[in-house]
Amino acid sequence: MKSESPREEKSPEGTGFGKNTCLISDYFHSTGGNYNLSQPCVNIGMVGHVDHGKTTLVRALSGVWTDTHSEEVKRGISIRLGYADSPFMKCPKCPEPQCYTVEKTCPNCGEKTEEHRTVSFVDAPGHETLMATMLSGAAIMDGAVLVIAANEDCPQPQTKEHLMALDIIGIKNIVIVQNKIDLVSREKIIENYHQIKEFVKGTVAENAPVIPISAQQNINIDILIDALETQIPTPSHKVDKPASMLIARSFDINKPGASIEEIRGGVIGGTLTEGVLHPGDELEIRPGIKVTTEGSTRWIPILTTVSSIYAGATKVDEATPGGLLAVGTYLDPTLTKGDSLTGQMAGVPGTLPETRHQFVMELHLLDRVVGVTREEKINEIKTSEPLMLNIGTATTVGVVTSARKNEAQVALKRPISAAIGAMVAISRRVDSRWRLIGVGVIKS
Repeated sequence: MKSESPREEKSPEGTGFGKNTCLISDYFHSTGGNYNLSQPCVNIGMVGHVDHGKTTLVRALSGVWTDTHSEEVKRGISIRLGYADSPFMKCPKCPEPQCYTVEKTCPNCGEKTEEHRTVSFVDAPGHETLMATMLSGAAIMDGAVLVIAANEDCPQPQTKEHLMALDIIGIKNIVIVQNKIDLVSREKIIENYHQIKEFVKGTVAENAPVIPISAQQNINIDILIDALETQIPTPSHKVDKPASMLIARSFDINKPGASIEEIRGGVIGGTLTEGVLHPGDELEIRPGIKVTTEGSTRWIPILTTVSSIYAGATKVDEATPGGLLAVGTYLDPTLTKGDSLTGQMAGVPGTLPETRHQFVMELHLLDRVVGVTREEKINEIKTSEPLMLNIGTATTVGVVTSARKNEAQVALKRPISAAIGAMVAISRRVDSRWRLIGVGVIKS
């Protein structure tokens, strides 16, 4: 299926979109400080228990409050993945770590700062009911900040569950933030620090630095940036491969009541895992759309063309892996509205992994369920059992059709595009909630 628009008008603002429409970057990510950013080169996740200050920390680092959905505003918690880009600036005169800031002028000496690196933040929800959303966000993280509040005992349930998820997915570059130090005494900070060190002992975060901060009061933000620069380096990517993109968001940027001349194509947001992308490139999106004809249902890949690319808040002529992208297309915006393409893959036509309605996976289960008060032993997966499966940014439910000790075959409620060897995060219903129980690897 191919969807095209007959033209693309240049607006007076030079965005490439109609003058009465919003910028792509307004919907996917923003800079807050109106910097002329270079392309973000690394994705850093914000993870941890609910209300420990992840979103506030993103705002301190980027100027962007990522909770913009109406339900998020009403309930005061993150529900969807939030995105923001931030330049890490460096003062040429001050020593490390005092030289690091997010400001255009050094807060210590007043010297004009220089851009050191631009990063994309992925703000994951911490509520226990939103673990699937966190796992889909983890798929595009190159490293993570584990946020732990100093005014609560450590670990809290989702602190434990999110750390386990990072371990399972293979995210090893971690910085621990001890937040809200402005709310407690020095003695409580020290006590909480020892709790944190004991909690991470024997985990992937055992040697991660613990940075005490106040995101609300901007305390020790320079030290945190220094730790992020040291602990989460810019990853190397295969730019000589065909472009492949994990879709984490999709939306319609058109305002209600826009005329036919002003309507612009749908937008997909996510990250390139390999390759290079340009405006004018052909894109295939898999699994695509669900089509039912004469009682038969099938999924058809979508073909379209890239109309524009935003890296950070900047319109670019070339996008490379690392950081978050917003990609304008000529798709009918009804196909992309409301995150309807989230979890799919986009790439050069004919190069994407096949669409799978079922697969066999090799199993690696945890010993015990984490994220709950009672950490029960994890029993073997059984035939006919429903499982929640996260593959890349995709979340689907699979029913086990065959189960053996170390492998299981699952039939999917919603198909996914995935290659042999792809990692699968596996969750099971425990006390009416989906709980992470292990990881699988697709065999066939």
